Amino acid sequence: METNFDVLIIGGGLAGLTAAIHLSQKKLKVVLVEKSSFPRHKVCGEYISNEILPYLKWLGADISELQPTNISQFRFSTHNGKTAEAKLPLGGFGISRYALDEFLYQKALVNNCSILKENVTDVSFKNDSFKVTTSEQILKAKIVLGAFGKRSNVDQFLDRSFFHKKSPWLAVKAHYSGNLDASLVELHNFEGGYCGVSKVENNIINICYLCDYATFKKYKNIEEYQQNVLYKNQHLKFVFENSTLLFDKPLTISQISFDKKKAVENHIIMIGDTAGLIHPLCGNGMAMAMHSAKIASEILLEYFADNKMNRDLLEKKYSKEWQKYFGKRIIMGRILARLLTHKTITTLFVALVASFPGLLRTIIKQTHGKPIAIK
Repeated sequence: METNFDVLIIGGGLAGLTAAIHLSQKKLKVVLVEKSSFPRHKVCGEYISNEILPYLKWLGADISELQPTNISQFRFSTHNGKTAEAKLPLGGFGISRYALDEFLYQKALVNNCSILKENVTDVSFKNDSFKVTTSEQILKAKIVLGAFGKRSNVDQFLDRSFFHKKSPWLAVKAHYSGNLDASLVELHNFEGGYCGVSKVENNIINICYLCDYATFKKYKNIEEYQQNVLYKNQHLKFVFENSTLLFDKPLTISQISFDKKKAVENHIIMIGDTAGLIHPLCGNGMAMAMHSAKIASEILLEYFADNKMNRDLLEKKYSKEWQKYFGKRIIMGRILARLLTHKTITTLFVALVASFPGLLRTIIKQTHGKPIAIK
């Protein structure tokens, strides 16, 4: 097969697949390398802000084909069960990663994007070009996009600074059947973490929570942990006791790092969670991943069309744009996560929101963007 490409994308999550669709429909030679098969479930909140809809429409990806849920309301609860509610400023939709990733994967194939099921083992940059070694072959490309997620073996051989720091966070996700208002996305606090609950397609409930590993490891298994920790929040107890697990067992990932990352490293343009991870409690990671792919794709198309735009200018422009759109959101996410895992502060927060109903909507806006403009 062809081994020389304009753009090579490492990773087939939302950011990688979105960039693959965008760039390949503009007739660049694109290859995406992903170590896992499609479709598959992923640990993810599976709620997406409607800010991404104009861009998906422009890509020719009509999400309505997947029959997602329409989400318009947000409910938050503290450890002791006190609640606050707000109408979401833009609203959003619920869709599983199993369905969405497969949908985008098929769109990329239709655009004649090459997609390889291989594991990347090395990336080197020399003479203004990349050489990417996989488990099967050596590929060459002018540009490499890093879309390998929250934590990867690629981070390790690139020697990224955050990879050497131990993270206290563990995430758990599963699908359930049960009764839940499909227009509602819920966020519930518990000791050492928080849990998102919302519906996706086919009337399925997605429950995904982030927790402190130090608390988690005190228990024998996930079920025991949930009953002894999450169930102390009466709302979570009700959800779990009135839902039936659809997976054989919940999915888990560990060592989730929210440390600051660089948008460009070793000349690789990082997109999605690879560039920076917003705390899941903000509910905007999926939209941000696809938006970052749009930003990178537009700048890359400018780079390939303009001989005056060198690599240094490309990297500086992308870093600036990434910071412009996502820098403040990620900082706000860190602040909220620090505050809303503190029992006293969360109780005061709900009391404050009850007195000033518009406050919650204002806070939500700080971690979300406006509908994405198409050039």
